[in-house]
Amino acid sequence: MKYDINQLRDYSSLFLRNEVLSWLKSDFTSVNFKIERYDENWLKINKSTYLDYLKYVYSILAVNYQNEYIFKNEFLNKWLISELGEDNSKVFSEFRVGNSVADLAMFNGYSKIFEIKTKFDSDSRLPLQLENYKRAFNQIYLIIPESKISFYKKYDKQIGLITFNSNSDNSFELNRKAVINLEIDPIAMLNILHSTEYKSIVKNYFGDIPKMTSFSQFKICSELILEIPQNELNKLFIAEIKNRGINEALSSRYHKEFNQLFLALKMNRNKKNKMIDLLKTPIQF
Repeated sequence: MKYDINQLRDYSSLFLRNEVLSWLKSDFTSVNFKIERYDENWLKINKSTYLDYLKYVYSILAVNYQNEYIFKNEFLNKWLISELGEDNSKVFSEFRVGNSVADLAMFNGYSKIFEIKTKFDSDSRLPLQLENYKRAFNQIYLIIPESKISFYKKYDKQIGLITFNSNSDNSFELNRKAVINLEIDPIAMLNILHSTEYKSIVKNYFGDIPKMTSFSQFKICSELILEIPQNELNKLFIAEIKNRGINEALSSRYHKEFNQLFLALKMNRNKKNKMIDLLKTPIQF
């Protein structure tokens, strides 16, 4: 079935963060609007719940409109979630690195950035993004449509490329493996860390924390962290970031249409279950 692009864009708005905040207040106004506008016939046949309707909409978007949410969510489901059980891995959505915000960041034995460029995206900001990521991360991957592979191959050959094929059940394929970079800029790393985290690194490596105030702590810790060998600092950095992560709400089997929302909103299992229970409300106007 062919869908108008404006309808697909309208559908995609249902997977924004603000929508979840409305659902958690049992406010399904926006969902009702979409049903009335596009899917009254579906409702006649499917006397069902908001959860069923949102899964139906997701299935349409996955085939017809691979915007950033779909792209990111499909990658989570078909690639990253399988790695989460390995080496106590943690994954984050919209991870700030310098002046850039990476789509996804994963920490296991290495620190990894995954930057998504859909067919709707420009590459105008990409050089700056890659420069920021290389200063602080071991591996960088671009996730791109298969049709764009020749275009993105022109970028630094140390950058890995993962292609997305919307014509084969939204599959992902490793086209070029990222080169591992262990020469991380300590200051770039420090600017990612919270104060409790960089103080923890100092204590773990040196055995104690020197006297400092809230005004002097960054300068003192910076000077000490610059003394730590890069390989050891990289391990300590990854260990600290792993302590932040909560990925227990993610699942490759149940309610996987919402994994990116669970991740972006840092939901634990209890919050996830609350949201799903609310979405099981029968559709009503």
